[in-house]
Amino acid sequence: MTELVLKSDALGSVERVDGPTGPFVRRRTRGGVRGWIARRLLARERAALRALAGVPGVARLCEAAPRADVLERAWIEGAALSQAAALPRDFFERLEELVRALHERGVCHNDLHKEGNVLVGADGYPALVDFQLASVHRRRGRTFAVRAREDLRHVWKHRSFYCRALGVPDPLQGAAPPRAALSEFWRRFGKPLYRRLKESRRVRSSPRLGALFESGEARRGKDGPWPRWSAPVGPRSGA
Repeated sequence: MTELVLKSDALGSVERVDGPTGPFVRRRTRGGVRGWIARRLLARERAALRALAGVPGVARLCEAAPRADVLERAWIEGAALSQAAALPRDFFERLEELVRALHERGVCHNDLHKEGNVLVGADGYPALVDFQLASVHRRRGRTFAVRAREDLRHVWKHRSFYCRALGVPDPLQGAAPPRAALSEFWRRFGKPLYRRLKESRRVRSSPRLGALFESGEARRGKDGPWPRWSAPVGPRSGA
């Protein structure tokens, strides 16, 4: 089997593995305190993927014997939203349907502000990856409602960003809900502090601290290059 490291940081690594039955993704965690955190995140991802088994656009688990420090899931062919060269005209409608399908299973992604977690599949349909921060809810109470609304707010935010840049009407202009209180607190106070710490001399001069603060978040710049609109894909078959 051949392995290609896709990402490596303070918490572990993500690899593409070309196995005898096809490619899959292997996430490994590191040891120590950071490894404990990484294993907790890995457990969240495994629980979410189990709850979402069979949902189109979500990778299936492919683990013969699950381990606490390794997770293996199917490979999804596609490009991150920030790198896609073409977008179906109904891409964001299909993305919203996918996110609502997660919510129907009681799962909130909780990390959809990152364009790298949204894939434009080879077939044009959206897919979602990186469920490390996902939450599985047995009860649909207030916590679930707030997190589900935040998932949808990020979908609508991406839609507005691309529609505005590509010069097409945004069907939800002005209709997106306000940020949740915690999200607003992070935007006003947490995020500026995080940026200052990330740019501090101590962090920039330390490989270990630099790796810890490196988010790896790829975003499409305001100046593009922008994707072209392609033909709509329509609802998934059977949806």
